[in-house]
Amino acid sequence: MDNPLTLKQRLLILASFVLAMMLAIIPLPDSVRLLRPDWVSLVLVYWCMAVPERIGVGSGWIVGLFLDALYGSLLGEQALAKALLAFLALHFTLRLRMFPRSQQALAVGTLIAISDLMVIMIKSLVHGTPPLWRDTAPMIANVIVWPVLFTILREVRRRAKIS
Repeated sequence: MDNPLTLKQRLLILASFVLAMMLAIIPLPDSVRLLRPDWVSLVLVYWCMAVPERIGVGSGWIVGLFLDALYGSLLGEQALAKALLAFLALHFTLRLRMFPRSQQALAVGTLIAISDLMVIMIKSLVHGTPPLWRDTAPMIANVIVWPVLFTILREVRRRAKIS
C-alpha cells in the first residue's frame, strides 16, 4: 500500500507549480518572450511521470484553470490543454521513463506541442485569426529546457523522498 504524501511533500509539489506559474507570467521583451518555455507544462509532465498515482488529469485541469485566470484567457482553454497533456503524459509514462534524456526531451516536447496546438486551434476558432509561426516557437525551448528541469526536479524529489 502506498504511503500518503506528507504535508511538506505536498507543499513542495505545489511550490513547484507556483514557481512555474510565476516564471510563465514574468514580463519579457517580445524577442525573448518567443523563446520562453512552457514551464507549467514541463513541471506537470515531470510530476505525472514521477508520481503518476498522485498527479494526473484532475491536477492538470486545476493547474490549467489557474493559468486561464492568470492569462485572462477563455475559461477552460488552458484547463482542457493541461488535462490532455496530463492524460498523454500518464499514458506514455512507462515509455518516457525508458528513453535516454535526449530522446525523452523530444517526446516530452511533442506531448507539449500537441497541447499547445490545441490552445492555438481554440484561439483561432474563437478569435477568427489564423495561427502565427511565433505561436510555435516555445516548443523548441521546451525540448532544450527539459533535461535541466528534469534533473533539478528529480533531485528535489529525491531529497524530499517523494515516491
